[in-house]
Amino acid sequence: MYDQLFLREEAARCLLCADAPCTRACRQGDPARAVRALRFDNAALAGRWLAPCSADDLAAAEAACIHYDRPVRLREIARALPAPAPEKEASLAIDFCGLPCENPFFLASSAICTNYEMVAAALEAGWAGVFYKTICLQEIREVSPRFDAVHDAGRGFAGFRNMEQLSENPPAKDFGILHRLKQTYPSKIIVASIMGNTDSEWIELAKRAETAGVDAVELNFSCPQMRLAGMGSDVGQNAELVTYYTAIVKNAVSIPVIPKMTPNIATMTSVAMGAYFAGADGISAINTIKSVTLGEDAEVDGKFTISGYSGRAVKPVALRFIVEMAKNSVMKNLQLSGIGGIETWRDALEFIQLGCRNVQVCTAVMQYGYRIIDDLVAGLRQWMGENGVAQLADTVGSRLDAFAPPAELDRDSMVFPVIDRDVCVGCGRCYLSCRDGGHQAISFGEDRRPHVIGTKCVGCHLCRLVCPTGAIGPAKRIPKRS
Repeated sequence: MYDQLFLREEAARCLLCADAPCTRACRQGDPARAVRALRFDNAALAGRWLAPCSADDLAAAEAACIHYDRPVRLREIARALPAPAPEKEASLAIDFCGLPCENPFFLASSAICTNYEMVAAALEAGWAGVFYKTICLQEIREVSPRFDAVHDAGRGFAGFRNMEQLSENPPAKDFGILHRLKQTYPSKIIVASIMGNTDSEWIELAKRAETAGVDAVELNFSCPQMRLAGMGSDVGQNAELVTYYTAIVKNAVSIPVIPKMTPNIATMTSVAMGAYFAGADGISAINTIKSVTLGEDAEVDGKFTISGYSGRAVKPVALRFIVEMAKNSVMKNLQLSGIGGIETWRDALEFIQLGCRNVQVCTAVMQYGYRIIDDLVAGLRQWMGENGVAQLADTVGSRLDAFAPPAELDRDSMVFPVIDRDVCVGCGRCYLSCRDGGHQAISFGEDRRPHVIGTKCVGCHLCRLVCPTGAIGPAKRIPKRS
């Protein structure tokens, strides 16, 4: 257990350098790649890149580390790592809206895909495709600065806020880029994201996208920070407009049409059903959540505004919308593309298990670069191999049956927390949280050993969540006492 804590904490200290000096200092192996595997939830695989390193290599790598405080302890990481798991072979290929995808990982329509060189680099790195940055016929003028972040010590952005709108390129340039991308990478999936302001604009953009040779068109009904009214999330909150614009685009082109939903709405299902009845082939969800931050980085010449929030913090919200759509029996044949807080392969797997056939990533790429595709692919492939999953499609929606409305949840039994004395360090965090935020069901004395008071404990498990060492686990579920 302590090895796991050490590995997690030490990997979090790594700066994730470009052209990492630690790896350049090694004659064999790749310490930077090993630490990146740890950071992105692939501890079982990380040893592959440290195994070739000699003691001298690791010493040289530590000496080369440019961390501002102290070097990352690569030699201790090598000792604490489990033996690398045997590499599993599994195909990540999956169809989405009739399009064969080599894996489920796509770039989301955003700042990470605004020109040919960027997208080409991502596709070369192993991404299956791109939802290109949204094209419109209006002049786009952006503010500066336009990004802000809520930081999480050791893990980059907990959340990310942006005021960016759509592509600043002339439409002809963007459609030319899309045509060139499809010509150069015929096996990759190239999706044009478009946004119109009138019937004729939606039809024109969709037809130009199809003429450019893209595989599908995404309808941006969801951007939360458009300068002009009647566009973006103004449309996505109106089921009639979503139905209408989806229908006219479907009638205008023969390629798949994928509306992108806004989360800035009480329920997404009614709007998504409008898109479904209009003939949509799939749904992308979610776009960013309207938000406010008040840090210095959020200021634009002395003013603040409401704009979109993304990153790890929004993943539970995104999953909620995905579950509601996937559980809707009317739309059971509508395919879903999941977006929102995807940083590791486990995040992606959760979207897939709740009904998505692919996922789109943005904020994690903005933080760490296109290279995260390595760990997304490796981790998901390893999980499939270890769990005997032959085809990724077999996992789509596999956890939906576990969801039930609150009225159907078991309220007649409970699970007590159990404290592992070998792992507990006696910090007392469980005691403080239970005392001030729970049911005063943990005692904590001079011996610094917490004890669960069974007559007071209600099984809420707040203590498990705050324990920094993972020393608290669940007991067996038992009937509640009368």
